[in-house]
Amino acid sequence: MLYNPENGRRIKEPHNYITWVHSLLKKENFNLRQCLFGEHLLSSDQQRPVALVESEKSALISSFYLPQYLWIASGGKNGAFNRDAMSVLRNRRVLLFPDLGATDYWNSKMEMIRSLGIEVSLFDFMERNATKEERDAGYDIADFLLREETKEAIFNRLIALNPALKTLVETFDLQLVNVEKAPLSATVQRTRKGLFKR
Repeated sequence: MLYNPENGRRIKEPHNYITWVHSLLKKENFNLRQCLFGEHLLSSDQQRPVALVESEKSALISSFYLPQYLWIASGGKNGAFNRDAMSVLRNRRVLLFPDLGATDYWNSKMEMIRSLGIEVSLFDFMERNATKEERDAGYDIADFLLREETKEAIFNRLIALNPALKTLVETFDLQLVNVEKAPLSATVQRTRKGLFKR
C-alpha cells in the first residue's frame, strides 16, 4: 500500500497502489488466508478489550491515543470480516470502530460475530455526529484522534516556551497527570481583567 506522507491517507490515483506478494511471484494455486492485522497481540494480552478498525493505519494511530484497548484491523470494510478470521476473537470483548459510511455494514456482521462466542458492541458516535466534510473525506477513528493534541504534546510545547518547566519537573520528580487547554480568547480576557499583577 502507498500512503501520502503529508496527510496519512492512502494514494489511490492514478491507480490503487496495492499488490500481493503471491501475485508478483505468480504463484499458481496460491491459497490466501487473511488474518487480522495485529492478531499476534491477542495471545500476549488476554485482559484488554479489543478494538477492531478497518485499516492498519487506524490501528497503529489509535493504539497511541487509546492504549486501554488492544487495536487490530480487519484490512478494509470487507477485509477479514468472515467466520474464519473472526474466530480468533472468541471469548473476547470487542468494540467495532467502522469508518464513516461502513457502520450499517459492520452492524450487519455483529450477529455472526456473536455466534462465535464474542462479546461485541459497535461505536457509532462518529456516524451520528460527523459533518458532511468528514463524511465526504471518509474519516475513520484515527482521523478524529489526530485532531486531538495529547497531553504529552501540550506539555512538550510548554517546555519549548519555558525550558525551566522541564527543570522543575525533573528536580521534584513530578508526573504529568492532566493538561487542560484554555482557548486563546479566554487567556487573553483573563490577562486584560488583571489576573496577573506587576
